[in-house]
Amino acid sequence: MGPKGMDKMLVSPDGEVIITNDGATIVDKMEIEHPTAKLMAELSKSQDDEIGDGTTGVVVLAGSLLEQAVILIEKGIHPLAISEGFDKACEKVLENLDNIHAKLDIENEENLINGAITSLGSKVVSKCQKQLAKICVDAVNSVLDKERKDVNFELIKIQGKVGGGLEDTSLVQGIVLDKEMSHPQMDKEILDAKICILTCPFEPPKPKTKYNVDIKSAEDYKKLYEHEQNYFKKMVQSVKDSGANLVVCQWGFDDEANHLLMSNKLPAIRWVGGQEIELIALATGARIIPRFSEIKSEKLGRARVVKESSFGTENSKLVVIEDCQINKAVTIVIRGGSQTIVDEAHRCIHDALCVVRNMIKDPRIVYGGGASEISNSLALNAWADTISSTEQYAIRGFADALEQIPVCLAENSGYSGIEYVANLKAQQAKEQNPLLGVNCMRKDTNNMKLQNVYESLALKKQQIQLANQVVKMILKIDDVIESHEYK
Repeated sequence: MGPKGMDKMLVSPDGEVIITNDGATIVDKMEIEHPTAKLMAELSKSQDDEIGDGTTGVVVLAGSLLEQAVILIEKGIHPLAISEGFDKACEKVLENLDNIHAKLDIENEENLINGAITSLGSKVVSKCQKQLAKICVDAVNSVLDKERKDVNFELIKIQGKVGGGLEDTSLVQGIVLDKEMSHPQMDKEILDAKICILTCPFEPPKPKTKYNVDIKSAEDYKKLYEHEQNYFKKMVQSVKDSGANLVVCQWGFDDEANHLLMSNKLPAIRWVGGQEIELIALATGARIIPRFSEIKSEKLGRARVVKESSFGTENSKLVVIEDCQINKAVTIVIRGGSQTIVDEAHRCIHDALCVVRNMIKDPRIVYGGGASEISNSLALNAWADTISSTEQYAIRGFADALEQIPVCLAENSGYSGIEYVANLKAQQAKEQNPLLGVNCMRKDTNNMKLQNVYESLALKKQQIQLANQVVKMILKIDDVIESHEYK
């Protein structure tokens, strides 16, 4: 957790190595045996699916709530009373968050960039966090539906390419395919491209049953060759007749077909994956064509330019489809010294894109560095003093659990966790200032507003609600029944 948090190295049974500090990835890749622990893994996945960030925080909070619940159960308090107390505390925390939140001016791009930097600050890519945050904000703004304030992430493609450094990562206004033209003599640049997307291969039909072809003379061979040639010519002609000047095919080409496409000045890209095919169709307005007989001009997609180019320091080629005519699509091309770095950068950028999307959908924010957790803890302790039932113990337990997040941040930043948070609580209570948090970067102030450290209110609320729900579910379990196969 936090900008000074350490990473984990995960090694799979077949020796694959993943280095990450993304909470969702860690719990997803771990081999978890205990059924209750699997609930925590599901909790992290829910946070990742719904919000896209804050997965470490939600697991830390749930684990801390369970620790507090164990202490209360040992004191003799019934699990259902603890569960009800946690529920009331959760409602009070959500109410307090509504009181201390601020509204972000999303028209100012710098505010969105600072939000993305907060997400990226705790990741492996933190040395390029400003550059990557700007790329994420530009990518989201490029595909943003301003009326609905929503982002279709299908239009943002993330392409990893080993070679170069993280600082070479760039945003391309278009779709980048890790492919090249199927023949080296085909045109490398097509202006005003009319794209025909095929999911049928350029090859003669094959019977589904076993068959033999007996060639007994040169005449038989010539007839077979002519028949095959005619078949290919009809395929190529049907594409030419539609007005297409670029073929994108999901399957491979026969060598004969490839030569004919080249000689007919019809550039083609082969072995394009299913997801990429769908993205090209979505962005260019093309229809995916399953049979040559169904090729029509109205089913073609359009883009201003399609070109093959070298990317970075590598000799390998990439095809770039720029300025798609129907939907604006963009590609973030990640560079890195190894596949491990590229994969981790991919996960980090996904989280940052989600954070930017969330702030555009709901511009309300709370300040980070554990500031909101300490404010919530103080509010809960003050409220617990007014309650006469045993629920006050559960509410104080919830308050103590919230403090675990700033304690983690402080410890990861090299401070004495408990002592630092105790001083921070006293300072917040004295100044009545909910903006004071853990000074992870050791700047001149611990005011998170002045440090520009903030996170989405929706993220914080979701964290607390999800953690509370899972802990309540676990508290209501009184026995584990294992089913064994009959022996």
